[in-house]
Amino acid sequence: MSNDELICREFARIIGGQEGFAGGKCVATINRSEINATILGKRFRVTSSFSFESRDPQTGRALCLGRVALLQNEVENFVAAILKQGIIVSSVHNEWFFDDPNLIYVNIESVDEPLAFARKVRRSLRS
Repeated sequence: MSNDELICREFARIIGGQEGFAGGKCVATINRSEINATILGKRFRVTSSFSFESRDPQTGRALCLGRVALLQNEVENFVAAILKQGIIVSSVHNEWFFDDPNLIYVNIESVDEPLAFARKVRRSLRS
């Protein structure tokens, strides 16, 4: 197992998600099973995903990204918390016309050490 794969395992554990590693990219996915959502009347599984790639072996820093699925009443606290952690909010938007409840997605980005990014994300998700 490569160093990045070991870091990926810990990254997913810190975030509280399911790990996947392929092609040099680590993804941790959180299933929001507490949200009973539908799109066009059909069950939709709500997930948030976080990743890192292009890790510099000298500095340990990587491109760290996230796509966070939130209920409308969760957006303000999450955005405030993630900005306080020094992470960039690159977009806030909905993706679906006929979702119930209406889901809002917040995309985040940073160049950071992956485990530091994971800890910042975890703190922000708890806000």
